[in-house]
Amino acid sequence: MTDRVETRFIHSTGVDPQTGAVNVPIYLSSTFHQKSLDSFGPFDYSRSGNPTRLALEETIANLEGGKRGFAFSSGMAAISSAFMLLSSGDHVLVSEDVYGGTYRFITEVLNKFNIEYTFVNMTDLNEMANAIQPNTKVIYLETPSNPVMNITDIEIAAKLAKANGCLTFVDNTFMTPLYQNPLELGADIVLHSATKFLSGHSDVIAGLAVTKDEELGNRLGFIQNTFGSVLGAQDSYLLIQGIKTLGARLGQSSESARLIAEYLHNHPLIEEVYYPGFSFHPGNPIHERQAKNAGAVLSFRLADKKSARVFVEHLRIPVFAVSLGAVESILSYPATMSHGSMPAEEREKRGITDGLLRYSVGLEHPDDLVQDLTQALAQVARRNGLSIAN
Repeated sequence: MTDRVETRFIHSTGVDPQTGAVNVPIYLSSTFHQKSLDSFGPFDYSRSGNPTRLALEETIANLEGGKRGFAFSSGMAAISSAFMLLSSGDHVLVSEDVYGGTYRFITEVLNKFNIEYTFVNMTDLNEMANAIQPNTKVIYLETPSNPVMNITDIEIAAKLAKANGCLTFVDNTFMTPLYQNPLELGADIVLHSATKFLSGHSDVIAGLAVTKDEELGNRLGFIQNTFGSVLGAQDSYLLIQGIKTLGARLGQSSESARLIAEYLHNHPLIEEVYYPGFSFHPGNPIHERQAKNAGAVLSFRLADKKSARVFVEHLRIPVFAVSLGAVESILSYPATMSHGSMPAEEREKRGITDGLLRYSVGLEHPDDLVQDLTQALAQVARRNGLSIAN
């Protein structure tokens, strides 16, 4: 009998074989004594490997169904390191509505190494296929995308990549391995900003990567050790603790997100709600096939920046901040936060308007969250001279 994923999350690291401790020990050591001149043990220097970090890396590899896991100092460190598998003259295909930090790395750093890139609408498989060039080596996608929640068919993208000799990288931050397993759908590397749902408590900055096979893992391991942007032992321990509670946290947050999405969809001041759980979301059939849940993040659009400002100033419960995926609800303004590094004209092309807000739903009572939205939207209506029914 195979344990269900929620059970695997709880027992992902097992117990310490030497002491029986139910928590992984924190090895706060930068270096390790070697017993022989000619033969080193499994650890020599914590940049190259640390027992606490290894426990985390083995955990995420197991949960994502991959061969090798890697823990980095941030999500962008994981993404950047994966892109360093490329060589000068290579070309990458990227989701056009990718996270702003990824956009910045590709357009302002990766290009310095003579690596070409093309942003495409990956919800259009014909556009994706037509954009592949002879030197394309990676197809990089987010699904759901940040922040407008577009859906890409991972399995089809991976098949297209394989047919053209490319690797497929998938940012799985929003879904986590609880709800979506890109490697099982054909992806080669899955990436996480583990700062978000996997940690879940707004206390760790971390990135994770998992490779589908050992050879690719060896290559990424070389990059990790060479660059050295690894996750420390203390943060590795905290992240392991966060992962254990992911099933309960994300399950409750996702159910609340569904209720909030429905409420906002029916509110007259909300012009559009971006939520893949809606049956009328254009990517819903694909998402339901490749993921187990719509998740705990949604975005919605007010008329303009003025309305967004009034709304933010009167909302009481969510933290207004960068990031997502925490026990507390977090409201973000993509135009100046997650996608502030993207030029305004590029944001507009991707639907990241001045009235767009992203809501990461936490563990507060959903009735309190809805009441809070109601009173904040009432203030927006009042400032705009509108009358709406409660």
